[in-house]
Amino acid sequence: MKNRYLTVASGCGSAVQALVEAPGLTNTLDTPISVSPMLKTSKLLSLVATASAIVLVGCGSDTETTTTSSPPLLGSQSTADCISTASEYQKAWNSREERCVAPTLFATVHGTTNDALYPDGFLYAWASSNFGLESYLTINKRYHSEPAKVGLGVLSFIGFPGLETWNNPSELAVYSLSDDVAVGVPSFEFWFRLFEEQSNGSVDFPSASQTDLAYAYSTLSSFDPEINEDVVGAFEHVTGCSRTALLAGKQPTAKIGCNAEFTGALAAAGDSPYTAGAKTISCIRDFDAKYKGRRGAAALRAVLMNCQDAGFLNTGVGIEYNTYPNPLRCGSAKQQTVRQRYTGQEFVLPNQRFSDLPEVVNIPLEFGSTKERDFLQDGYC
Repeated sequence: MKNRYLTVASGCGSAVQALVEAPGLTNTLDTPISVSPMLKTSKLLSLVATASAIVLVGCGSDTETTTTSSPPLLGSQSTADCISTASEYQKAWNSREERCVAPTLFATVHGTTNDALYPDGFLYAWASSNFGLESYLTINKRYHSEPAKVGLGVLSFIGFPGLETWNNPSELAVYSLSDDVAVGVPSFEFWFRLFEEQSNGSVDFPSASQTDLAYAYSTLSSFDPEINEDVVGAFEHVTGCSRTALLAGKQPTAKIGCNAEFTGALAAAGDSPYTAGAKTISCIRDFDAKYKGRRGAAALRAVLMNCQDAGFLNTGVGIEYNTYPNPLRCGSAKQQTVRQRYTGQEFVLPNQRFSDLPEVVNIPLEFGSTKERDFLQDGYC
C-alpha cells in the first residue's frame, strides 16, 4: 500500500485546526475580521508546542535520512528557559546561539521598506512559528561564514520560490502579538470560510469545489520513488500551469498551459494586494462580480493565489514546503525526498503594522551574489 504523506499532513492540519476555534477581531489595518477557525494568542501558548509535535514529529520527520546535526530544540527545555522576547532572539542571532524559542514569538520575512508585516492591502500576513525561529538560529549558526546560505536558507525554509535570482532587500521580523490577536492555521477550509465571512456570505465558493481542491492536495504519493509527487504537481493538476515553467519563474498564464478557468478567475480578481491600492477583500469581490465561468477548484485556487499570496508552493495544510533542498539536511534537492523538504509549520494572522506590535526586531538577511548559489541545487552540505 502506498503511503500518502499529505493525507497524513492533512490529518495533522486537522488536529491543529481542531485546536483553533475562537472568535476573530479587528486588525490594526482597519479591516474588519470575523473568523471562527482562529486562536487567540493567549490560548496559543499551551497549544503550539503540541501542534508543532503533531506536525513536525508526526508528519515532518522520517527515518530515511540525514542531517548532520541535532534538530531544532522544540520541547527540549521548559518554556521558562526559552527565548521569549524579540530582543532576546536578536541577541541569540548575533551571537550565533542555538536555543529553544517560546511559542509567543512569530516571524515574517518582509521588504526592508515595509512598515507592516505585509503590504497594507493584505488582510492577513503569513508567519513562521517558534519551530521556524529555532531552525533559523540553527541555520545562522551552521552557515554564518557563508551569509548567503543563511539568508537564502531562511527564505527556502519558509517556502519562497525564485531564489536563484532573488535580490530584494529583505529582513526577518521577529515579534510578539497582543493577547487578543487571533492566529489561524492556513488550510484551504480556513481561507474560504474567511472569504465567505468577509463578504457576509455574498461570495459563493462551492463546497464541492473546495472538496475537489483539498482532494487534489491530499492524494500525493511522496514515498513512491517513481512518482515523487508534491504540491507543485497538485497545483499543475488543478490549474494546468506547467510545473517546469513555474519553477523557472514564469508567470501563471495560458502560455505555460494554465487552463481557462484558472486564468479567467485570475483576471477577474484583478490586482494582487502587492499592487498599491489593491486589497484582499476587493480582490475577492472583483472575482465574484466579474468572473462568469465555472467556479471549480482551479478558479478557487486562483483566488487564493491572487488575493492572499498562497502561491504554487503552498501546501494548504499549514506546513511549509519548497522544491529547494532543506537547509537543515545534507544532499541536493534531487537526493532529498519530497517529505524531507517539508519544513516548519506556518500560521496566518491579521496584518499588523510594526508600530502596533508589542515588540518587534528586524534582522537583515544577506543573499550574496547570484553567481554563488549552486547550493540551491547541490545542497547546503
